[in-house]
Amino acid sequence: MRYQISGKQIDIGEALQIHVQQELGEAVKKYAERPTEAVVVFSKSGHEFVCETTVHLSTGLTAQAKAHQTEIYAAFDTCCDKMEKQLRRYKRRLKDHHKDRVEPVEIYGASSYILASDADSESQEPETLQPIIVAEMETKIPSLSVGEAVMQMELAGAPVLVFRNEGKEGLNVVYRRDDGNIGWIDPQ
Repeated sequence: MRYQISGKQIDIGEALQIHVQQELGEAVKKYAERPTEAVVVFSKSGHEFVCETTVHLSTGLTAQAKAHQTEIYAAFDTCCDKMEKQLRRYKRRLKDHHKDRVEPVEIYGASSYILASDADSESQEPETLQPIIVAEMETKIPSLSVGEAVMQMELAGAPVLVFRNEGKEGLNVVYRRDDGNIGWIDPQ
């Protein structure tokens, strides 16, 4: 597995990097057959350290975890525990999907935009109907089955996932509903 360990405006020592590689490697290999890449980013938020971890699996799925603690090692250990819990919870489903899939997940490029919110001018009429674009970036849309899309959304902890439906060759959306169930949008 390839590791990318970095700090946002903080220095991380070699000892922490070795600790991350050993602990995360053990946790991930226990539940995922062939992890390909792990990205670990440390940052500081007030008096707490924040650890964000993303692990890319050979099945094309991505697992993410985030933790806050007052000490940097504790932040990583909590984050690693969350990652291990996610992977343990979905181990059977990951293996079942991987057996059916003979090739890796196809990824399609798309543009992603962040629009400015008009929180300050709620009572005022907008001058134009065109939204203000704050940021533009590339994003990836995976080609998955509906079951894999639901699993990917839950592993990533995301409220919504856009994916290309392998069964119908169209774009679909799965999302978490307010009642806790999963919704699926399948346009005709």
